[in-house]
Formats: sequence, structure tokens, C-alpha cells
Amino acid sequence: MKKEAAKDTLEVAGHRDRLREKFRRVGLSGFNDYEIVELLLIFGTPQRDTKQAAKDTLKKFKTVRGVLDAPTEELQKIRGIGPVNAIAVKFIQEIARRYLKDKITEPLAVKSSQEVFEYLYHALSDRKKEIFKVLYLNSQNQILAMEDLFEGTVNCSAVSSREVIDHALKHNAVSLIFVHNHPSGNPEPSQSDKDLTRDLIFAANTVNMKVLDHIIIGNDRYFSFSGAGLIEQGESSFQSLKMKGTSEIKLKSSSSGFTDSGLPWQK
Repeated sequence: MKKEAAKDTLEVAGHRDRLREKFRRVGLSGFNDYEIVELLLIFGTPQRDTKQAAKDTLKKFKTVRGVLDAPTEELQKIRGIGPVNAIAVKFIQEIARRYLKDKITEPLAVKSSQEVFEYLYHALSDRKKEIFKVLYLNSQNQILAMEDLFEGTVNCSAVSSREVIDHALKHNAVSLIFVHNHPSGNPEPSQSDKDLTRDLIFAANTVNMKVLDHIIIGNDRYFSFSGAGLIEQGESSFQSLKMKGTSEIKLKSSSSGFTDSGLPWQK
């Protein structure tokens, strides 16, 4: 019995060494999903074979992301996964979130909505409530700061345009990107999302700031207001109102002696 146990231990150790060597050579690109989970579970299981536990975990949670997003109590229902394994999995998830958060706040220029989605997906995809983030950028589209300003239902009554602009002025931002999640998984914007975006575009324009995009994150996909042409529509609506307001004030000033220097977007 002792010889058989020793043989099993050697086989497990050899298998783990091969997995580590495979990762060293090719990274995760050469791994099956169950092998990725198996490698994760190894950190919390010093000697026991974790292959079957990895396969059972993927069977239940479908994908590697599903495993990382799974609550610790659900992970521990899988035979072969204990508290240490579960904590190791959640630890890896939190490290990934911290890495992506630190990376996006480096002084690098934001190049696309896809890039923002990739940076923030893991931070928002499994949240049970809507989180409204604001990215503050300089004239080179470099991120000056990123903040979670609101939590809960994201709409015009919950999100304060004044607070958004106050924070933008504090950070000396030139432009803004808004990001929030839809816990339902469907990133299509509601009418409330559209109204909020319009209001924020108007508010930003009054202090000579630009809204570059509003990105809604769903399940493995996102909706970009800029990509759909809705940011441009909001800008056009503001300019139309601006021109209309200027014309009306000029008409009044011709009879009352007032000038148009008091318009908020001209201060």
C-alpha cells in the first residue's frame, strides 16, 4: 500500500511538473480550459491530484471566467475543492482585477472602446448592482483618474451631472468616458441610459469638456454610444440648442440692450 501511495504521489508530482513546464514554454495558449483550472487548484492542493476536480468545476461553471466568478461557497461544493482552493481561485481573480485597474490608470492613451471594455470587463461583469465609472482624460486621451461615482440604478435621477463635472474640474480633465454595467448581461441601452448620456454631454459642453464615449458592459460584450453615433447626436443637439439660444438672446438684446456674454457655454 505504501509503495502504491508513493507511486501515485510521484505520478501526481510528475504531472504537475509537466503542466508547469508547459505553461513556461507556451503560456495559457496551449492549455485546455480544464488544465487552466487544474493549474489554479494546484496552488491550494499540495499533493492530491486535481484533474478530476478541475473537470467537474468546468462542467458546473461552464468557462474559466465562470469558475473565477463563482462564489467560494459554490466552489467548495465540488468534490476535491476545499476552503484553501476556493480562496486561491478568488485570490487570482482579485489579482487580475488589481492588475487591470493599475494598468488602465497608467499614463497611456486610450485608443478605443474595445480597449476600455477589455480593461474593465472583469471589474464589472459579475457585479450584482450597476456601477457607474468615470474616466477623466487629458488632451492626449491619457487617463488622469478613474472613479466609481454611483452604485445602484443608473439613471438621470441617480447620477448627478453636477457631481460628475465637479470631479472632472478637480482632475483638470479635458474629456470624459463613462462606463457602467448591466447585471442582466444585456448591454443594450435603455431610454434612461440614453437620456442620462445626453444630459452628461450637455453638462460637459457647458464647461468646454468632451464626452468621448459611454460604454455599457454586459455578458462578454458591450455597447458603445460613440460607436452607435449617439455621442455625435448629443453633440449636434447641444450645438443646435446653443445656436438657438444665441439667436434668441441676440433678438432680445436688440430691444433691451442685453448682450449674450452671459451664456454658460461662452463663459
